[in-house]
Amino acid sequence: MTLGLRIAQVGPVIMLVALVAVISALTPLFLTSRNITNLGFQSAPILALAFGQLLVILTRGIDISVGSIIGVVVAAGSLFYGHHMAGGLAVALMLGIGALVGVINGLLYVKGRMPHPFIVTLATYGIVRGVAFALTGGNITIGQPAVLETLAQGKLGPIPYATVLVAVLACLTWMLLKHLQWGRWIYAIGGNPDAAARVGIPVNRVLVSVYVLSGLAAGVAGIITAGQIGVGDANAGLLSELDAIAAVMIGGASFLGGRGSVSNAIVGALMVTVIRNGLNLLDVSGYWQQIAIGVVIAAAVELNVLRAHLESRFRVLQATHQAGAREVTA
Repeated sequence: MTLGLRIAQVGPVIMLVALVAVISALTPLFLTSRNITNLGFQSAPILALAFGQLLVILTRGIDISVGSIIGVVVAAGSLFYGHHMAGGLAVALMLGIGALVGVINGLLYVKGRMPHPFIVTLATYGIVRGVAFALTGGNITIGQPAVLETLAQGKLGPIPYATVLVAVLACLTWMLLKHLQWGRWIYAIGGNPDAAARVGIPVNRVLVSVYVLSGLAAGVAGIITAGQIGVGDANAGLLSELDAIAAVMIGGASFLGGRGSVSNAIVGALMVTVIRNGLNLLDVSGYWQQIAIGVVIAAAVELNVLRAHLESRFRVLQATHQAGAREVTA
């Protein structure tokens, strides 16, 4: 029982290692230094989105507007380039756009008493994507501020700046969740929002804050994407919200809230990236890539169900053992 539980708990890591081993056996290009660097570039936007999505899912929510935030941030970046805006100011405004959408999502959900955040973020998903098309006129616009290209394509030795950026974001998210009372409140709200409110946790403020941070993380992903593609494209980030949700779920988080971690979200995001990268190297069509990711999601969720079952069984056996020990002592 204990061995099975431990295997289930590290299941996502085992799945990632197995994927890397299989793809490495199928193509010698996968573990080359050039491709590992490419993995760093490719995983950066998904990782940034996954950290924000993790916070939302921990509170039993979901944010499907993040892909559209990438689109509007990329469109805005090109607009700022056309107006010769200073790079630092452009970056600040692009992050502000993401945070603003997050504020709107959080307030509509909390103050608007919406029944579920899916409805709120579905609405902003369409609105924000429409704004992105309005900014570009439905065309591909040329140019992005030079600082974005440096952030997205530059390297510190063999390590992309984008990887360093998301590593900092990962550390900040981990510190927020593990070392601040705010992080404990997030887990408490996800575990039981009614009980959290009864013990005095400011549920509404915490909920608004996680959507703001999710929007901010999407702004970071948008900045990286803008620097990578170098143009204004309102379609940028299309369906990337699904990759972010997949990464968090593959990492073992639960839609029921209260379960999930930064490290597991990283594993999930890397798994999505490895699948896409490996299948591209093997010249497999995008259709099969979607099927492969779907299979991995299903396997990861089933593993999570198995883990929850084993944990429940283990707690029952442990309680029974302790009760028996107390009877013997008495």
